[in-house]
Amino acid sequence: MAEKKSNKRINFGIAAAFLLPLSLYLIVSYLSKGKVQIPNYFNIERIDTTKTATGIKLDTVYHKVADITLMNQVGETVSLNQKLKGKILVMDFIFTDCTESCPMLTKKMSFLQKGFGKDPKKEATLVNDVHFISISVMPERDSLLKLRAYADRFGANPDHWWFMTGDKKSIYKYIREELGLSTGPGDGGADDLIHTEKLVLLDTFRNIRGIYEGANDKEVKNCADDIVLLTLEKHHK
Repeated sequence: MAEKKSNKRINFGIAAAFLLPLSLYLIVSYLSKGKVQIPNYFNIERIDTTKTATGIKLDTVYHKVADITLMNQVGETVSLNQKLKGKILVMDFIFTDCTESCPMLTKKMSFLQKGFGKDPKKEATLVNDVHFISISVMPERDSLLKLRAYADRFGANPDHWWFMTGDKKSIYKYIREELGLSTGPGDGGADDLIHTEKLVLLDTFRNIRGIYEGANDKEVKNCADDIVLLTLEKHHK
């Protein structure tokens, strides 16, 4: 049974390495025919009304995720929105002592990191358009050394994938109020724990453009497709 699970994970990694460039090729082909739908926006903040000569115009304003400052595995204290301005972000939430869902999520993120190395012609990179972020939900236990070792274990390139720690209350407020991943009560105190298997996709303007079940291979593939679409959207603009 364990061997079958291991083989499944290996097969997903191989598929990711080859299917992500293939996805790019197919999406570009379909986009030229007007058949691709750009990823939706999440979390409506308000609807503005404007009077025009022909009536009332409604403009939907979507939530923009606020900034947060954290420390990455190489010891840099960075502001995500400022330091990664213009980047598409893929985020997950882990802690290094977790033995089940967190290694699974991190392995999926590793596949995504590898998959966005090259385009179908292998002449240009997509990696400069997207940055991967894994934030510890147990920052009081995840020291810089532990995060660095964990990142190395999964082959994280610190130029494109950060494992981050910081103030727990700030992190939990970010997860709850900015990303909306947990609606339950909590103050980020010692007894508070958010343990989600979601992957979150943010565009360059920090709108939420996708929330995916990290345990579901199909949804992770959808995330990969949406990253490509946001890349095309970015360069089209």
